[in-house]
Amino acid sequence: MTARLPVFPLATVLFPGLVLPLHIFEERYRALVRHLVELPEGTPREFGVVAIRSGWEVAPAPGRTVPGTGEVTLHEVGCTAQLRQVTELADGGFDIVTVGRRRFRVLEVDHHAAPYLTAEVRWLPEPEGPDETASQLAARVIAVFRHYLGLIRDESGQLTEQLPEDATVLSHLVAATAALTVADRQRLLEIDDTAARLRAELHLLNREAALLRQVRAVPVPLAELATAPPTPN
Repeated sequence: MTARLPVFPLATVLFPGLVLPLHIFEERYRALVRHLVELPEGTPREFGVVAIRSGWEVAPAPGRTVPGTGEVTLHEVGCTAQLRQVTELADGGFDIVTVGRRRFRVLEVDHHAAPYLTAEVRWLPEPEGPDETASQLAARVIAVFRHYLGLIRDESGQLTEQLPEDATVLSHLVAATAALTVADRQRLLEIDDTAARLRAELHLLNREAALLRQVRAVPVPLAELATAPPTPN
């Protein structure tokens, strides 16, 4: 099944169920928010968030060239953001709160139909019903994720996070909250199968934990970090 969506390119990856607050200041995206707010009651107020492959999400001012800008190219898989809260600002901008809803694959991008990008998309499948393999993997991911959190925080602190029991929800939460690159997160978003996503996360979390342990094993004195580089003669 296909649909046409407004698209918001961002330098981040949104996952279903995760909260994404945004400050809207560009006129084209102000127009997008006004369009969504004006939709009839009961109509889904959502737009597609797609991570940028190259380019820049902020258009340069007229007559000004910004290095690295140009036509934005997007990754193929994104997630819709459902509008939950809108605060209009004195300057005409908006602060909005959105929640990720459903994944999609971009089929075709239209740069000219509206002030903002629109795209024809195909909805991606989500798992339905219990999956014993995913449930077993979820238990392992929770254990490794808690160990990982202990490494990036004060070891004397107690971990009190209530992690979700649902394997798919857990897979999205871990992907969104671990300190991963946009490329890593994008690869996780593109995986259709929950068990496969959890396996990938086990690999990534073990990789990150090993790096953190290695960094802690070779402490650098603060005085050395503060030393200025030698002045060339």
